[in-house]
Amino acid sequence: MNDGLYESLRGVEWGVATADSVAAPQPPPDSGGHFQQWTDDIHQLVGADATTYRAVAGWPQLQPDGPGSWDRAALDRCDRTLDSLLAQGLRPGLTLLNLALPPWLEASGGWLERGTAQYFAEYAAEMGRRFGDRVTRWITSTDLARPSLADRVAGMYCADRRAGMAGMPAVHHVLLANGLATQALRAAGVSGRIGTTVTLVGGHAATDDPYDRLAVERLESWTNRLFLDPLLLGEHMVTEDDLSPIEATGCVRPGDLETIATAQDLLGLSWTSPFRVTAPENLARVLPAMIRFRALNEVNRLLVGLGFAVIPFEDVQTTAYGWPIVPEALADAVAGLHDLYAELLPPLSIVDNGMGDLDLVDDEGRCDDARRRALLRAKLTWLGGVIARGVDVHGYEYWSVLDDLEAKFRYSRLYAMAVPDHELPPQPPIPSDWVRTKTFGGADGACRHPAGLALVPSAAARAQSVVAP
Repeated sequence: MNDGLYESLRGVEWGVATADSVAAPQPPPDSGGHFQQWTDDIHQLVGADATTYRAVAGWPQLQPDGPGSWDRAALDRCDRTLDSLLAQGLRPGLTLLNLALPPWLEASGGWLERGTAQYFAEYAAEMGRRFGDRVTRWITSTDLARPSLADRVAGMYCADRRAGMAGMPAVHHVLLANGLATQALRAAGVSGRIGTTVTLVGGHAATDDPYDRLAVERLESWTNRLFLDPLLLGEHMVTEDDLSPIEATGCVRPGDLETIATAQDLLGLSWTSPFRVTAPENLARVLPAMIRFRALNEVNRLLVGLGFAVIPFEDVQTTAYGWPIVPEALADAVAGLHDLYAELLPPLSIVDNGMGDLDLVDDEGRCDDARRRALLRAKLTWLGGVIARGVDVHGYEYWSVLDDLEAKFRYSRLYAMAVPDHELPPQPPIPSDWVRTKTFGGADGACRHPAGLALVPSAAARAQSVVAP
């Protein structure tokens, strides 16, 4: 990197995040495993060390039996993990929500019920009282969209939970929970910064047709603005027809939007890949006949009702997950967000990013470590340019290659439109430098997801483990 770019990235706080729950019976690995690999990538590229480690607290494990009761063993596991991270010189971060709710709340309607927001605030207050002296960053949710828009509106994780527009109160209740939890943490006297995470979406019009450009605006309204308008402007997103889909459900009460707009110390931006967007009426024009039917998979069958569709990029290399490799896309999306909200944006942190979309292989089927880092360098170069122009990107977190497998193996590929929706998901090889250092414990490179899912490496990866020095 040139000196100017290095200077623009010097103030960025580098860290690692995982979906592992510190309250679960099997605590996450310490920094000797995948944390070290992340640190090596960042250190080689920008000369910095990752100093923060963020994990999920684990609400289902902490309150399995109902409000007001706490699992003592789960609380003790949180204590031990936080103390261990501090002893290693790391600054701990806690995410309070990662999609799953305690079973007693799920059974009563989950985020469709307004009361869930208040229960969440009470849970946040208890976490703040117990751990507020040790946690340096609080993130209320891994992604506000997943438990609400993705789950209750679109049914992306379980089809029978799909409620369509009738599920929009879940979006409001998640936003309300974020505001109430932020207030509760501050009332508990926590010393760390408080924020939340939204999925950052960047769209590119498939053609110069004005309807395709309008389709991009619709995509970004139903993703970025649906959550950020209430968070930053104190008002729910209004469509081009001058309607508020959330307020139309009757779930908004006086004072709700003031609570939702409670100031945040930071805003996490989860980034996966850019989308190529077209108007539904243009699908026949922009797609060859042989793949036109494939474009109407389960994702686009939902999106066309909102006035847009996503299609593959032309002549763009993709990863094994089908994500287009466009290094400048993240910086473009961050700059677009800054253009929209300007000084209303709190300091930004790029999260859920890194190895997950750089699972590249060479001609012999082995993970191409040099190319992975080269593409990450290109992405950070573009991001550094945005920072140099005044956008406050305060942090960058590498996300575990093993986390969020369901979304990576299924919906992220469907959104990318690179494969038919009935095709079996790929099994990208474990990076060769990870195999050599036995990051996951076994000489054959095998690893196990925290949820218990065995991940067996490809034949190429197994061969590497035998011949690697």
